[in-house]
Amino acid sequence: MALVVFGGGIVEMRGSIAGNVYSRNKAGAIVRQRTVPVNPNSPLQVAARSRLSRMSASWLDSASAAQRIEWETFARNMIETNRVGQEYHMSGFNQYMRSNLVAKNAGYLPYLDGPALFVKPAQDDTMTATVSEGTQLITINFDDDRDWVDLANAGMIVEMGIPQNPSINFFNGPWRHAGTIDGSVGAPPTTPET
Repeated sequence: MALVVFGGGIVEMRGSIAGNVYSRNKAGAIVRQRTVPVNPNSPLQVAARSRLSRMSASWLDSASAAQRIEWETFARNMIETNRVGQEYHMSGFNQYMRSNLVAKNAGYLPYLDGPALFVKPAQDDTMTATVSEGTQLITINFDDDRDWVDLANAGMIVEMGIPQNPSINFFNGPWRHAGTIDGSVGAPPTTPET
């Protein structure tokens, strides 16, 4: 799927022409190839759908009206940028789903309260990963002075891609959960972790 920035004359476009579908979502105008849906029902896909369904239901069943307002407030204060540089705001529901699906996949409890600070976590520029084919282990070096290391129900989520041929010099997914480095109030993790 590609985002489209329209120029002179065309303001909006929706529908199908010559195998392309033109539409719009919250991030902006998009165009994609028309495809016949494929539903392999793989175990990973079924598990992902189940998490999505449960998390979506928790927005209404577990989060209170006040907590949903907190997520909406957070979303209004967070500026997202799409692939062509346009800025937009996600909904509170989408921010809740994005945060909690990753947390749930990593084994953390859902975050019902919306974030009180309107910032994304800063990038850890010291973080490196070393992968050993022989031991089948990933060693993560990170800044162990970060806030998350001293918190319960927080941590560093590690994802990895499937092995690629050496000739591949760009990879953008799919990513799979490889593990977590859990923060702890009493015994915070220290770098490196394997």
